Amino acid sequence: MIKFSRDNLSLAFERFGHGAPLVLIHGFPLDHTIWDEIVPLLKDDFDLILPDLRGFGQSDAADADYAMRDLADDLAALLDHLGLESAFLAGHSMGGYVALAFASAYPRRVRGLALVASQAAADAPERRQGRYAQAWNIAENGIGDTVAAMTENLTPDPRVRKFVHDLMRRQKTSAYIGSLKAMAERADTMQALEESAFPLLLVHGDADGLIPVERAREIQARVPRARLVELPGCGHMPMMESPRPAADAFLGWIK
Repeated sequence: MIKFSRDNLSLAFERFGHGAPLVLIHGFPLDHTIWDEIVPLLKDDFDLILPDLRGFGQSDAADADYAMRDLADDLAALLDHLGLESAFLAGHSMGGYVALAFASAYPRRVRGLALVASQAAADAPERRQGRYAQAWNIAENGIGDTVAAMTENLTPDPRVRKFVHDLMRRQKTSAYIGSLKAMAERADTMQALEESAFPLLLVHGDADGLIPVERAREIQARVPRARLVELPGCGHMPMMESPRPAADAFLGWIK
């Protein structure tokens, strides 16, 4: 992987292909390898940039608490490092929250935004409390309970389920805790989407067990220009469960 430094953190990323720059942002608690199956389908049309968010994969973990804005600033630093003024961004699940934070902070740097199995709403109070309770449990007991629970909900596909289970087991405990707190404190970004002008793509499985497809439908209802691609029978991992349809959605987004 390629690495660069920001605020004393070593942050890692991969880069493939050529064309319009597209940053693919992984979800929680995963890393850039969730995009591996879709990369060959997109690399002839996009300059694909696949970061490991701080704490995940081969990127360093931060010592202090951080917010979605900090993760968005990491992406801005990555674009600066690559000499890119702007890019398309696609975020999976928590990666969508990061992409939305980036779009709020740096609207002129966004050529287009794709939310993959994600949402614009902030956590309800009970969900927010649940994330803090989960972070406390991980700090006390490790990641085992979270990995077991999420494996069942991420995908109905046995092959993908094994991949994500093994991937989650490899992630740093501190990344789990920091990300849970950042997600709990994230802002609602629906109004910002309504007021934005960039192309908006929504890719969502209709069998998603973590973020129901209704969240994507709500965005489309409030942002009529949004293009919604629903993938039948697909769970929370569209880029792995349905790579060809997901890739086609990205290709149609820029044409």
